[in-house]
Order: sequence, then structure tokens, then C-alpha cells
Amino acid sequence: MHESTFSWFHHIPFLSQLEEHVAGALLVSVILGVFALMARISLARQPNYLVPSGRLTFLNAADLIAEQLYKTTESVLGHEAPIYFPVMGGLFLYVLLNNLIGLVPGMEPPSANVNTNLACGLFVFFYYNYQGLKHGGLHYLKHFMGPVWYLAWLLLPIEIISHTVRPFTLALRLKGNMVGDHTVLNTFTSLAPHGLLLPIPFYFLGLMVCFIQAYVFVLLTMVYVSLAKESDH
Repeated sequence: MHESTFSWFHHIPFLSQLEEHVAGALLVSVILGVFALMARISLARQPNYLVPSGRLTFLNAADLIAEQLYKTTESVLGHEAPIYFPVMGGLFLYVLLNNLIGLVPGMEPPSANVNTNLACGLFVFFYYNYQGLKHGGLHYLKHFMGPVWYLAWLLLPIEIISHTVRPFTLALRLKGNMVGDHTVLNTFTSLAPHGLLLPIPFYFLGLMVCFIQAYVFVLLTMVYVSLAKESDH
């Protein structure tokens, strides 16, 4: 393993005691803030953006990703997709950037640490349960006990366990994939002599893994929200 990614943080008093994954997560938050500012400035400069320009711009690239993610949100959550898309889009960008940091030479992705992923998993857990209670009220709680009362003693513990493990499965799945991807990338990068192009295909593969894992994380979140909303039907 290489030297700590954020070793230069040790010279900053406020950040000197932070773990590497915490510093990485803070960096991702700053980058997202900068992206939001850039998007606002770009929209202010292009008031008629409904007609996109013919060249690739920051807004065009953002629209391309957002459009595909919105289609997925709509296919899973139906006509209520506009309500949930801001949360799904924000979660996707956060997980994606946590993954992409690992592609920078000498940097560890925060998503390779289970604590970062578990924090995202717990957010998903509370969010979809909140949506279930919001839409179903007591009916949402009733579905934990099964369709008939005399099976409640059996189904209630099963349902509680199945919901409780969801944040952990989200966290461990993302961690395992990102650790594996980062290990492969580091291995081939260190073996390649300077000047050779051997690592380039693995960087491309790593980029695909980063996008796919962020997409899977958000897709599962959409499924959990959809199941919670429809639990009273």
C-alpha cells in the first residue's frame, strides 16, 4: 500500500486527526459544492438552455448523465420520479465521486472504507423507511407482521432482520468492489514501466466500475423506496 493519500492534511491543525476516508469524504463534499456553483453560473449565462449548444459543455455532459439516471428513476418509481430524483441524483454523484477519487494516482477511494459506505447505507435505510411511513402510515408498520395475524410471530423477526441488514449489504458490496478494483489498478500501475500504456485499459475498466457501482447503489435505493411506498397495497 502506498503512503496515506491525504498526508498533507497532517499539517493542517483542523484536519490532522482525521482518518483518510473522512478527509476524502470532505473533499468529495467540497467538489460537489463546486460543481453546484458551476452549474448555477452556467445556467445564469445561458438563460435559454432549453436549446442546448452544438458543442460539448459542462451542462451538456451533466444533462447526459442526469437524463439516463432520471429514466431509471422513472422506470422504478413511476410518475413520482420528479419528487425522488433530487435525492437519487445527489446520492449517485456522492457515491460516484467517492469512487472516482481512487483513479487519481496515490489516492484511496473513500468508498473503499466500510464506514463511508455504511453512512450512505444508513441514510438510505432511514430515507426509505421515512417514505414508507409517509405514504402508508400504520399500514407500513403492519406489513412487517405479514398478511395474516397468526404468522406475525414468525414474519416479524424475519422482516426486521431483512431490513436491518440492508445498510450493511449496501456498504459491504460497494467496499468489496472498490477495494478489488483499486487493488487491480494499483498492481498493474506499479508493474508497468514508466512511459508504457499498459495501465490505460485498467483505468478505463476502473472508470466503468466506478459508474456501475454508483448506479447499482442508487438503483437498489430506488427499489427499497418503491417497495416501502407500495407496502400498504
